[in-house]
Amino acid sequence: MTHILKTLNSWFWWENIWMPINCTWANYEDHNGLVFPKPQHLYATIPLAFVMLLLRFIVERCIATPLANALGIKQMKRVKPQPNPTLEEYFKGCTKKPSQTELRRLAKKCNWTVHLVEKWFRRRRNMEVPTAIKKFQEACWRFIFYLSTTIYGITVLHDKPWFHDIWLVWVDFPFQSLLPSQYWYYLIEMSFYWSLLFTLGMDIKRKDFKAQVVHHLAALCLMFASYSANYIRIGTLVLIVHDCADFWLEAAKMFNYAHWEKTCGILFVLFSIVFFATRLIIFPFWIIRATAYYPIYYSSTFVLAYFIFNGQLLTLQCLHIYWSYLVFNVLRKFVFKQKLKDERSDEEEEDSVSDADEKALKKGIKNGSLSSPYKTYKCIKAYRKFEYQPNPQRH
Repeated sequence: MTHILKTLNSWFWWENIWMPINCTWANYEDHNGLVFPKPQHLYATIPLAFVMLLLRFIVERCIATPLANALGIKQMKRVKPQPNPTLEEYFKGCTKKPSQTELRRLAKKCNWTVHLVEKWFRRRRNMEVPTAIKKFQEACWRFIFYLSTTIYGITVLHDKPWFHDIWLVWVDFPFQSLLPSQYWYYLIEMSFYWSLLFTLGMDIKRKDFKAQVVHHLAALCLMFASYSANYIRIGTLVLIVHDCADFWLEAAKMFNYAHWEKTCGILFVLFSIVFFATRLIIFPFWIIRATAYYPIYYSSTFVLAYFIFNGQLLTLQCLHIYWSYLVFNVLRKFVFKQKLKDERSDEEEEDSVSDADEKALKKGIKNGSLSSPYKTYKCIKAYRKFEYQPNPQRH
């Protein structure tokens, strides 16, 4: 077994995969004041991921929660459905949204009314929908992270020649010295994406959950490959292009959860502009062009890492196109004066039957005052309609 692992390790780190011709790992040893990236540097991202989780906990409790309260977001208590093993088993094993035929069958099996069974399922579904304050906490943490990394990226990259002239990312490749700012940029970003993978089961699950998983894995593989092959310069440009749009989206979400619709709309429009510019213009025509086209002017041989790196970038671009479609749909609804909402999130459902109605319904069934539960329910609805009917003589 040990021999197999050593063989696989030697194949994985074969120089012809990662490096240009006539270049070996021995050339990546630090010398003459030059420091080169080494894959083992990235081991530190795992413990740093737990540091990220600790920071997230502090931000959510000490910053996000007070801010949510200041913006008027309240921690709403949800009414738990009463225990019912039959319905619980059906909810987990069959479907969360049964049809009318299934509701009638379950009502008969539980000796309940159809409306009570329907209400049980509605409340049970609501228990799995995250509250507004939980969504706000997650958005606040990501907003702070993306804003911080954007500021950090601009600070460490604005004076670099290749930030203004992307041709220069390949000058002196592969013997480009690793800067401390680049090292920490990679460690911070990779530890963040590791932390996102660690909390996939606890974070809010949206409709693009699978796309998010692919994105996180592609981002980690991309950063690992670019660091190991010393594609550091282009890698940092990829990071700044992504982060500079994300914090606008998280800010829009925060105000959306607080029901500040105008502020949310302005922020979402700004996000859309930055997103379309960076993901559909700068990324494919600036970044991918520099990684796929420019190297032919600096090297006559292509290594496998070239295709791995560009393949991962193209995977990200496919995700960009998918998310652009979602962003465009939300933006279109906003332009036509419809309410902004996250198309990927489930909304909490309201009970069509209140607790008072439920008691009245049970009382009517128990006393036998009405011939059927359906008539009881109809009387309750009629009474509520009459109760809130405005009196014309008062005006």
